[in-house]
This record gives sequence, C-alpha cells and structure tokens, in this order.
Amino acid sequence: MQYLQIRNLPLTRKIVREGWLMKRGEHIKTWRRRYFILREDGTFYGYKNIPRDNLEQPLNNFTVRDCQIICLNKPKPYTILMRGLQWTTVVERLFFVEHESERQEWISAIEMVANRLRSENETPISIYKVDLADDVVIDLPQRPPKRYSTEDFELLKVLGKGTFGKVVLCKEKESGCFYAMKILKKTVLIEVGHTQTEHRVLQLNHHPFMTQLKYSFTTRDHIFFVMEYCNGGELFFHLSRERVFSEQRTQFYAAEITCALGYLHSQNIVYRDLKLENLLLDKDGHIKITDFGLCKEDIGFGSTTKTFCGTPEYLAPELLLDNDYGRSVDWWSLGVVMYEMMCGRLPFYSNEHEILFELILQVPENLSPVARDILIRLLMKDPSARLGGGKADAIEVMVHPFFESISWDRLIRKYGHISIIANHVFVSRILTSFWFSNLHDFI
Repeated sequence: MQYLQIRNLPLTRKIVREGWLMKRGEHIKTWRRRYFILREDGTFYGYKNIPRDNLEQPLNNFTVRDCQIICLNKPKPYTILMRGLQWTTVVERLFFVEHESERQEWISAIEMVANRLRSENETPISIYKVDLADDVVIDLPQRPPKRYSTEDFELLKVLGKGTFGKVVLCKEKESGCFYAMKILKKTVLIEVGHTQTEHRVLQLNHHPFMTQLKYSFTTRDHIFFVMEYCNGGELFFHLSRERVFSEQRTQFYAAEITCALGYLHSQNIVYRDLKLENLLLDKDGHIKITDFGLCKEDIGFGSTTKTFCGTPEYLAPELLLDNDYGRSVDWWSLGVVMYEMMCGRLPFYSNEHEILFELILQVPENLSPVARDILIRLLMKDPSARLGGGKADAIEVMVHPFFESISWDRLIRKYGHISIIANHVFVSRILTSFWFSNLHDFI
C-alpha cells in the first residue's frame, strides 16, 4: 500500500471523511451506530446523530495520531481495529462496516491523516490484515537521562499476566531497589509514540497515595514500564480474605483515596476507574492508586464529557445512561468501594448492565449512622446532589462526619492509624516472603 506523505502543511479542522460506523463498547460489548467525523488534525469524533454544527459535543472523542490499524473479519465481517497507547495502557477501538470497499475508504483516510501527523524521521503507520490480533508493538522515546535496559534489572517473579504482557517483580542492580516492571510485547502494533497527555500526567503524578512511573524503555521486542512496587498487595485480596473491614479501617483507606482523587481533580483530571483491583497497599499499609489508563483531562467543575468507560458495577448512573458526566463520577465510585469494604458486597449488581441504574440502594442497618449517611450521599443518583458533586469537590467529602477523627494534615504525611498499618506491614512481609520462596516460577 502506498503511503500519502503530506508534510509541512498547517493542520486544520477540515473534514477528511465522515459517515456511519458500528462501534463496539469498550466494557459493555454491544454494537452502537455512531456518526464519525475524521478531521485533518487527527480528531476522530463519534456522534449519536449527524451533528448540526461544530458546537455539538461528541459521544466519542478519539485521535488517530500514532494509532495502528488492523483489518479483521471477526467478530464481524469488515471489522476495523484501532490500537494505541493511552499513558501506560494499550487501548483498542472496534468498528465495522457493511462492505470491503467502505472499509478501505476509511482505512485510507485514517492512514493519510495519521501519517501526516508523524514527524519526518518516523516510520509511517502500518496496516495489517489478520484473523485475530494477539500482541502489541510500541516504541516510546526514553524519558530518563540514562538509557535503561533489561541489563539494569534482575527479574525475580511474575506478579500478573494480561492480554498484552505481564508485570514482573524486579530489582535494580545499581540501587538494589525493587520495582514492578510492566512488560508489553511487540508483535502487532508498530511504533506508537508517547502522547502529550501521558507526558503531562507523568509530570503531575507526584502524590503519596498514587503509584509512580520510575523509568520506561524499549527493546526490539518489548516495551518496559518500571513502576513503583507495592508489596502490600491489592485491597481486593485483603477484602476477599477478611470479607468485611471495620468502619475505622474503611475510614482510613477512604480518606487516603479521597486525598488522591482530590489531587487529581485539582489538576482537572477525572480518574474514572476506581475499583478494589486498582487499589494497592505499599509496604507500610498505605493506599496506592494504580492504572491511569482511563483518566480524562481538562475536566474541572462544570465541565463534562461523554466517553463511555470504566467497570460497569462501579459506574455512576449518568455514565450508564450515556449522559454528560463530570468529576462527581469518581465520588460515586468511592461510595461503591466503601460499601464493599463495610458490607462485603457490591451495592448494585446485575448481569443486565442496562438495568443497573434502576436498582435501589439498600444500606445495612448494622452500620453506624455516619457510615450509612456517607454511603447514601456518595451513592446519590443525581450527580449535582451527590457528596463531592459541588464546586468544593473533595472538601465536601473530607468534612463529612464520617471523617471527623481524621487529621488530614497528618494523613497526607502518612501518620496514619498505627494498628491498621502495623497489620499490613505484617501481611506485606508474608506476601513478599511467599513471592521470594517461589522464584522457580519465573518468566
């Protein structure tokens, strides 16, 4: 296929191609008809109906910059798979059309725009025709002054595996520090650059209750993210073990989560993926939020977006209903997480995701009045009435009586509930001992 190389021309908002596409939901895997508009600047917006003017807000806000296109015939004939890197997370978008000619027209348009946005010394994007997409190729510029490689680390233990790679416990040889190394394979996606958004988020990510990226580097076959290592394990693991947490323990964790969410919101970032699996504990038992792949930037008070993402059981009603939503969706998710901690189950669950928002909240009577009240107020279906939904944001949550005994200044400096922390120091040592005692189960 010949690449159209158009260089040194000013980027415009001129429409390159527009038309109807069937798009599959990222989490609720249903196909939805959307009217997409591709512009010269790389924006790829999807609408429920044909927009009447440029002021209409899109339901889907994508970019074809640094994307990779794969032609598939599954799960539908004439499917188009777009892949790219959003911060440290590989994301996919699936579309299909009715005819091969239509698919080729869209691919040619996307290819032309994507290649136009690349610098002179970068390789044009590649188009693949495969039956199934398995792995990923990504290439990012090195951020640290030193050029790191796998030779700088001793790989110790696989901590987890996923579709695109795995996370490995490693030790930096020079410093002796332990890190969690996220390794992504490079067999499909060809050279995706760091987005400006990732650079900004990594620069902002300096909060005691959020995991941090230490280094990133690439080899011929893999991309590596060397992350802060949290050996206290997932909060999900601890709750599964103990079934419920006390109100005091929930208060401690929720307070640290509130600090982190308040920090993100102060930077006009909505997290959008708060759940037990994304909450880790460090060696001292403090919360560490991880995985920022679904964050949304430039969302301050009064600002909204419509992009559908997240885990359905944790999604706020306005998101499930495909309405505009803002940063208060994070406070809803905090309410879900707190409910799980104190009650041992989700507040809302149904196999039919479409009826999740119709379920009625039932708070157990055995909880204290302040615990019941904060759950009810965080899980209000009206986002404007929800605790944290006002202009004060996190302050509304922090001044609730449930957190009356919390010294926020001491908390942010990690002077926490000593009995809770001591328990998790013990547990983290057990986990670390277990991992190191099974070093034969390597990569």
